[in-house]
Amino acid sequence: MSSMEKSYNLHDQTLRFVDREDEMDFLYEEFASPRAEMSCGHAVTPMSLTNWCRRLLEEGKSKFVCGQPNCNKEWPYVEVRKMALLTPEEREYFESTMAQNAAREYFNSKTCPGCKFSVTRKDESNLSVRCQICTERKGKPYEFCWQCLKEWKGPQPRSDRCDNDGCYNEPLKALKTCPEIVFESIKDVRGCPSIRACPTCGSLLEHTSKKCKNLVCPRCRVEFCFVCLKLTFQCLRTSRHYIPCSDGVAPRQTSIPVWHQNT
Repeated sequence: MSSMEKSYNLHDQTLRFVDREDEMDFLYEEFASPRAEMSCGHAVTPMSLTNWCRRLLEEGKSKFVCGQPNCNKEWPYVEVRKMALLTPEEREYFESTMAQNAAREYFNSKTCPGCKFSVTRKDESNLSVRCQICTERKGKPYEFCWQCLKEWKGPQPRSDRCDNDGCYNEPLKALKTCPEIVFESIKDVRGCPSIRACPTCGSLLEHTSKKCKNLVCPRCRVEFCFVCLKLTFQCLRTSRHYIPCSDGVAPRQTSIPVWHQNT
């Protein structure tokens, strides 16, 4: 991300300027730039658009889609590059990461440590993956760990780690060891981790705004409360945006939710 805040030039006649809130500013950072309209009709600033698209890349996406609920409009990279005022360094990062993510998206496989052939994982909630080639060759089931890429040891199915030395789940480690966040606008909230797994899809999100306890997950686009881990509409039944949750602070997560997109 650029160290200096980017801003639109009001004399740029190729942009359509609008007088409304920045609709991609999910962390409420309140950027000073004038607002311009994307092809989907939503208002952005170059900083909020850069942050949103960077988040999509960090979540493994290779395409850019509007983050507003009920808007599935895909933005061409040419539009993102122009509207986000991407610097040369940002363009290099965006383009290389897009290519890497596209490769992973369409070829979601890893090399089996036994036969060295590529194997695709079907169950994302289970780290133990069976290699059919090794199973046939050995005449018995052969599983390896998707995480440490060694022959599986220990009970299964498991989503955190196998029993091989050095096998550990980096996301769970982050949830366990991340520092706490202190909300500037919400009194009496203590002990809230600064990293949470989205309760809907399991994506790891770091909350840095310190202003509002709710945010929108860039992967599944569901808004939830970072403090109590309820969906925002559920939290607001007994609380408000800037007051402590009625159920208090949810404890640190010890498992990562799996996204069942078709349920």
